[in-house]
Amino acid sequence: MPESLRIVTICSIAPLAHALVGPLRELGHEPVAVLGPRRDDRREMPPHLVLTDVTAPAGVDLLFARDKHAIEPLLRSYEPDLMLCSGFPWKIPQAALDVPRLGSVNQHPALLPRHRGPIPFAWTVREDDPVWGMTWHYMDAELDTGNLLAQGSTPVLDDDVKIDEFAPRSHALAMGLLPQVLDRVMAGDPGDQQSEDGATWAGHFEDDDYARIDWSHSARAIHNQVRAWHLTFGMSGLRAPLAEIDGNEVVVLQTRLTDPGGDTRRVECGDGPLWVVATEPA
Repeated sequence: MPESLRIVTICSIAPLAHALVGPLRELGHEPVAVLGPRRDDRREMPPHLVLTDVTAPAGVDLLFARDKHAIEPLLRSYEPDLMLCSGFPWKIPQAALDVPRLGSVNQHPALLPRHRGPIPFAWTVREDDPVWGMTWHYMDAELDTGNLLAQGSTPVLDDDVKIDEFAPRSHALAMGLLPQVLDRVMAGDPGDQQSEDGATWAGHFEDDDYARIDWSHSARAIHNQVRAWHLTFGMSGLRAPLAEIDGNEVVVLQTRLTDPGGDTRRVECGDGPLWVVATEPA
């Protein structure tokens, strides 16, 4: 009979916790706790994203760490075989990563070593990458540099604007790789060392020029600019770039490369039209 692992999952929002706990149970393992960060900005998040007794998966303990140094003793109290991480905002100390008997594994939404860092979705479209990547890797003291366990990709579509438009495909990809990941972990496989060739950093946007739309650029470049800012999830200051339309300064919230119909605005770019779906006053 296959080994059943005691697993603590670490994440920051409720849907990610459900995305891990359910499949782990289906694979015959025992998720025992969900550990999240204690945050002061929880009230700013939509209620369905906030980890609470109501939104967390049933049948597991819900833990909140006051800071990164509190993670190690919380993990030790559960004696986990494995820790699985997805979408956690803190750099976890090595002492905490070493607590689980079989190590700690992270799900990173990029093809590592490309787009290491906090906002890989945003950099995927900023760089006009053809695919959304997914990597499972062992965690070490640095961010997204540990040995690789499994990778896969799914195409970036022109209408992949909001995360809920492509997240189901990315989730299916990640869960399809999970059995392979767990098999390698249980076999004591150390994973494949990451190469530094092609490594990039998906850090928070700081480029002032990228915060303003230049309509002389191509429609695709501007479309990528708008959705890249959207996929920073507000972590880079602005949540959308600024632009001038008909003499008015606006924040461009959403665009499409083809006419979606309805109350949209066609704007001519350097190589053709782009449809502005949503704006708000600057």
